[in-house]
Amino acid sequence: MSVLGIDWTDPAALGYPAVFGGVLLGSIVPVVPTGAVVGAAAAIAVTTDQLSLPLVVVVSVLGALIGDLVTFGVAKAGSAATQRWVARGQRPERLEAGRTRFARRGALLVVVGRLLPAGRIPVLLAAGALDYPWRRLVPAAVLACVLWAVAYAVLGMVSGGLFDSPVVATLVATALVFAVAGVGALVSRLRADTGGART
Repeated sequence: MSVLGIDWTDPAALGYPAVFGGVLLGSIVPVVPTGAVVGAAAAIAVTTDQLSLPLVVVVSVLGALIGDLVTFGVAKAGSAATQRWVARGQRPERLEAGRTRFARRGALLVVVGRLLPAGRIPVLLAAGALDYPWRRLVPAAVLACVLWAVAYAVLGMVSGGLFDSPVVATLVATALVFAVAGVGALVSRLRADTGGART
């Protein structure tokens, strides 16, 4: 069936909007494992001709970037309420240190926050509340989203290269994404615990 010039019986017609929508939704409200969406789509692209791997990456970057900009924009527009949320339990000197950190290494923090499990939203909320400028946020967010999409697409490519079955490749890609996220979360927790023990 063709609507608006699109053949909706073609899996690709549904695949790209599903990847975009899943990544966008998960980038605004963390209810969808966005890395798993990209990894699974990349695995399907490698094992079938239903999706194009470069297009999967492009669509993933766009969904992630729009989601990150929306999150940052909400934090920046929410000013007082967001600042209270970020500042809860924080001493004024610690907040000032956060502003200084963003002034010096804001782009790096945005990139690292996107790549670390559960790091993206706190970094974007803090950046918005601390009045980080759009002109510096956008290029950093673009770089972060490209690196993120490529990294998870590579995981999908690995599983797709190992298994001929798109179903098995998708399941393995999803498992790899969750494994990488779990290891990253464990390392972050260990570093936080070590840092707390030193102070």
